This record gives sequence, structure tokens and C-alpha cells, in this order.
Amino acid sequence: MKKGKQVCSDNEPPTYQEATAGYEEMEAQFAWDDKIIRRTFIRKVYAILMVQLFVTVGIISLFTFCAPVRYFIQTHPSLYMSSYMMFFATYIALSCCGDLRRQFPWNVILLVLFTLSMAFMMGFMSSFYNTKAVVLCLGITALVCLSVTVFSFQSKVDVTSCQGILFSLCMVMLLCAITISIVVPFGYVPWLHAIYAVIGAILFTLFLAFDTQLLLGNKRYTISPEEYIFATLSLYLDIIYLFSFLLQIFGGGRD
Repeated sequence: MKKGKQVCSDNEPPTYQEATAGYEEMEAQFAWDDKIIRRTFIRKVYAILMVQLFVTVGIISLFTFCAPVRYFIQTHPSLYMSSYMMFFATYIALSCCGDLRRQFPWNVILLVLFTLSMAFMMGFMSSFYNTKAVVLCLGITALVCLSVTVFSFQSKVDVTSCQGILFSLCMVMLLCAITISIVVPFGYVPWLHAIYAVIGAILFTLFLAFDTQLLLGNKRYTISPEEYIFATLSLYLDIIYLFSFLLQIFGGGRD
């Protein structure tokens, strides 16, 4: 009888704590691995973004401060149209073709062409503005980007859940753009254009916070670490459009 009781004791099922101990360890390991992957993803995105921004600022500076280059591009507007066509084609390819933007080296080649075309368009646009205004807008853009990045890293506010607000602002911008297109043939309305530019600057500041929190992956919505090209593309466009709207607000025409 004692032997039988001993056998029964040896065959007792494990307790809940014993059964789940291994799963908890695996879950902790997966969480740690996910954090490592996310940090690597963030570093990769910001490294690519910094290269893009340095190239863009360099081209803007060249087109703004170098008089012969400025004169050449202002007298050849066809170059702007060519760069716009390249921008549009590469943007559609990177945004709509998921397999293509995840396929090396084509994703990098398209991103380089996209960055160069956008940098050329920004340089072309900046060449028509006062030099001091361009420098001021570059400084304001850098300050806003730094503030939004710090806010996104530290704040508990989930901007990724505010898609309704972003959509509403987009609709307001669309209505302003339609109104401007109707009014412009009858005469330029400075205050209407100023309202449009202010709304645009606010909208893309919010989009910058939205895309930054998607990148961080600690809010309701996240972006996959495989989509580093798309994440870089989104942040870069947010910053560029923010700069362009600030230029419309603060920029004065070149004498």
C-alpha cells in the first residue's frame, strides 16, 4: 500500500506555477528580443533620415547662397518638372509596392532618387525666397522636429489614436486649397494663403508626432520593423512639408 501511495504521489500533476514558469520565461525573452529589434529599427530609421536631411539642407543651401546656380535653376523651370515627375514616380513605387520597398537594393535606390528629387524641388522653391527667411525656417523646422521627437519619446499622450483630428485637418486644408484655386484668378488673397500655410504647418507637426510614435511602437498603433524604408519616407515627408509651409508663412520674396 505504501508503495502504491508513493507511485500515486510521483504521478501528481504539476502545479499551475510550475506549469507556467517556462512560458513566463519564454514570454520575457520574446519581449526582450522585441525591444532589441525595435531599438535597432529606430536607429536604422534615424540614421537614414539624418543622411536624407543633410543632403536636402546641402542642396537648399547651394541653390540659395550660390548665385550662378540660383540663376541657372530659376531660368530652367523644366528641371523642376523633371524632378517632380521623378518624385511622384518613386513616391508611388515606395508607398504602394510593399514588396518593392522591402527588396534590397531596389528600395535603397528608389529612396535615393526620391530624396534627390525632393531636395531639388525644395532647393528650387527656396531660391525664390529671401536668404534670411530660408535660414530662419530651417532653424524653426529643426527646433520643432526636436521638440516633437522629445514629446513623442516622453509623453503618454497617444497621438496614433487621434486619426479623426488629422483627417479633419486634412479636410480643412483641402477646402482651403479649393477656395484658393477659385479665388486666385480674381486676385491674390494674402490672409487666405496665410491661413492655409498655418493649418498645413500644424497638420504636419501632428503628422510628425503620429509617425514618430508609430516608429517607437509603444502606443496603440505601431509600424513593423521590416518597414524601415516606409517609416523613413514618412518622417522625411513630414519634415519637408513642415519646412515648406513655414517658408510660406515667414518667407519673403527675394529682392
